[in-house]
Amino acid sequence: MLTLYSLKIDMSNYIPGGANKIHFIGIGGIGMSALARFFLHEGKTVSGSDRATSAITEALVAEGVRFFPTQSAENLSKGLNPLLPDIVVYTEAMAHNHPEIAAARLLGVPMMNYFDALALVANEYYLIAVAGTHGKSTTTAMLIDILEEAGYDPTAIVGAIRAKTKSNFRAGKSKYAIVEACEYKRDFMSLRPDVLVITNIEFEHVDYYKDLADVQSGFAELASYVPKEGAIITQTADKNIAPILAELTKTNDGHRMTVIDYKSSLDLLLPLHQPGIHNRLNAAAATAAATFLGIEQDVINTALENFAGTERRFEYKGDIIPVAGGRVPVYDDYAHHPTEIRATIAGVREKYPDKKLTVVFQSHTYTRTHELFNDFVTELTKADRVIMLPIYGAREENISGVTSEQLVAAIGKKGTEAKFFETPEASAEFIKESVGLDEVVVVMGAGPVTEVAKLLTE
Repeated sequence: MLTLYSLKIDMSNYIPGGANKIHFIGIGGIGMSALARFFLHEGKTVSGSDRATSAITEALVAEGVRFFPTQSAENLSKGLNPLLPDIVVYTEAMAHNHPEIAAARLLGVPMMNYFDALALVANEYYLIAVAGTHGKSTTTAMLIDILEEAGYDPTAIVGAIRAKTKSNFRAGKSKYAIVEACEYKRDFMSLRPDVLVITNIEFEHVDYYKDLADVQSGFAELASYVPKEGAIITQTADKNIAPILAELTKTNDGHRMTVIDYKSSLDLLLPLHQPGIHNRLNAAAATAAATFLGIEQDVINTALENFAGTERRFEYKGDIIPVAGGRVPVYDDYAHHPTEIRATIAGVREKYPDKKLTVVFQSHTYTRTHELFNDFVTELTKADRVIMLPIYGAREENISGVTSEQLVAAIGKKGTEAKFFETPEASAEFIKESVGLDEVVVVMGAGPVTEVAKLLTE
């Protein structure tokens, strides 16, 4: 397969008038908000809508975005939004009959999804893309810190808020850009990375991919776009990645980029603020990519030793103060896949070997919960106590009938205490009343569950 690298796209060819006014449907999303910040930095007029106000949308308003806290066709009408956009950017979560999409179609406003818009921006740079089932955000943020430390001044879009800057976007002035490359619906196919990091590959996004082989085929195609002067940074011996590299050699018509095994950069002694072997592997991947770019090891180590992490990646939120006195630490984590739960729990056990662990968990999507039900049970029983909220369905309907109550029952049968609560408020109240000084609490998952960490530490 010939690389498509030479087909990097001029954004102005696709957006009439250079797109001076851009409207984002779902601007409160982590990726959408970062891309909105990019366009703000470029001097564009940016508006956007979402289903509710959030900390992200409040920050965007402060930065100059016109925000609509509801999603309706009127947001694109000249009466409500006099700066009718040149282009509308939407997310994959939006239905095709979404009122704002329908309004844009009626008004003849060009539209593109987030990942196509991201590619049109990012492909103009020397692009470092971070892909993989787990660890993308942390590895991306680590790379940003390393390139900052080295003076490379990158532009960057990361799928989490960096603790260092309280933002998911970095405006740089160099040729370098760093972005996350999400595999959902093969969305990363628009990217043309010069350096591709693949942290790991597992069967994920079960509502879209048929099986692991289907997931691997997406990563294989993305890898084929890396130019011969570029590099793929990955675990070459990993059983889920090795077949991709082998196929790449067969089908690439003699074109061969550099392939680097990031495990050779694994440092078990480097002092990191984030516990767990998974974070050391993230650091190894970032190290290998930075080394390929010519950055010295002492610069890399300094950046990693000072790396402050990102929001909702084992983020310390504060303490519960029991009536009897003392403090119980509370962490918030985005872990919503069994492998991520395993890694986070292992990190907690490493940091707090003598404490009992209470996990507050909310599963993300019905399809993932149904397909990986037994894996969720296996990993959650590694906690001492599990508090469960209703499944966060996001874009899905519950066709399978799977419930959090079923997970609670299965975990209880394995001998681990498990309880179900309908709301974050009820679960937080129970924990406050029952927590012991010998405990640590970790809030995990997607959806409203993150509110529990705030309620516990108020």
